[in-house]
Amino acid sequence: MSGIPHDHYEPKTGGEKWLHSRLPIVGLLYDTIMIPTPKNLNWMWIWGIVLTFCLALQIITGIILVMHYTPHVDLAFASVEHIMRNVNGGHMIRYLHMNGASLFFLAVYLHIFRGLYYGSYKAPREVTWIIGMLIYLMMMGTAFMGYVLPWGQMSFWGATVITGLFGAIPFIGEPIQTWLLGGPAVDNATLNRFFSLHYLLPFVIAALVAVHIWAFHTTGNNNPTGVEVRRGSKAEAEKDTVPFWPYFVIKDLFALALIMVIFFAVVGFMPNYLGHPDNYIEANPLVTPAHIVPEWYFLPFYAILRAFTSDVWVVMFASWITGGIIDAKFFGVLAMFGAIIVMALAPWLDTSSVRSGRYRPMFKWWFALLVVDFMVLMWAGAMPAEPPYSTISLIGSTYWFAYFLVILPLLGVIEKPQAQPETIEDDFASHYPKSGTPAE
Repeated sequence: MSGIPHDHYEPKTGGEKWLHSRLPIVGLLYDTIMIPTPKNLNWMWIWGIVLTFCLALQIITGIILVMHYTPHVDLAFASVEHIMRNVNGGHMIRYLHMNGASLFFLAVYLHIFRGLYYGSYKAPREVTWIIGMLIYLMMMGTAFMGYVLPWGQMSFWGATVITGLFGAIPFIGEPIQTWLLGGPAVDNATLNRFFSLHYLLPFVIAALVAVHIWAFHTTGNNNPTGVEVRRGSKAEAEKDTVPFWPYFVIKDLFALALIMVIFFAVVGFMPNYLGHPDNYIEANPLVTPAHIVPEWYFLPFYAILRAFTSDVWVVMFASWITGGIIDAKFFGVLAMFGAIIVMALAPWLDTSSVRSGRYRPMFKWWFALLVVDFMVLMWAGAMPAEPPYSTISLIGSTYWFAYFLVILPLLGVIEKPQAQPETIEDDFASHYPKSGTPAE
């Protein structure tokens, strides 16, 4: 499974040998749980178990909610209220599902930014990174369609606005939009399509997660130094690593327990804090909300979508050069999806020979500014599409693209990195001079 030398599963009893020769599931689980893991991983490596928990939580609570939900425009809102008021524990299941989505995205953003800082996208982990980006896109699609299901005002109008983006694509946009909606407007066919896909996609995500785990078990984990585990011999590898069980499993479970304390406090005491009050009003196609706002985890990209208006020079130039094919709306769609694409292309845009941001003094400042930029875009996305918020969104969007398309390639040329440790063992010893490798 892994290129790092380590002990593999050896069946001992007759029953184990019989099963292993026919279905080596125990060996697969053993090699997964006992995989040698760099012993210098810090607390930013806890988000994998949080994401696994969130995926399981969303699937389990989703299956329970489906038992009581009715995907029909005349009954959907009432069925959600039925879940909240009449189903035993229904309100808690729904609140777990609602807030579980927020925890899912919080963890995935921390997971992604950790990968961007420590260079987890660099060779040989490019495929792992791309699979992670596909999981993120699937998450966004699943969350969007799930937000439509309660059939409140924000559900209906959010679906109208977002599906309207596909109509901005020249020539083929309107047929795609009609196919997606199942008709000329958001209606019962739309709700049924979104319900079906919202139920299906989490299982696709689970399959991609399995491939994601398989990919980094093949290449080995990255670590804060970016230095690879020595693979010359088992003895050398053991100096850089410890088995995932029990050392990191216990650490991850401890971190998960702390996060669960906060999560259940939110679910128990302020479950609607991250929601929008308009979504407790049944959908009405004749009444448009004053301000249509998506869920918080979409806000940075929503800000990018709205930033490029018809009076922005790059939009005017694109419209002129294409004879009006690319208008402001279509440019905004391209920018929104482009913001995710440039992040996925980080393995090829980052030209530095040093993997970890820990040893890149100039990179640290630009990356810190990227994190601030992401937060500013999130705030601007929740504001009305008017000055000064539109100007702030445009500046934030410009920096987002500049970071990936200009700054990352240039830093690899002009930056002078600091000295890296020779081995993971050296880095570990520098932080814990009196600690040796834990006894097995």
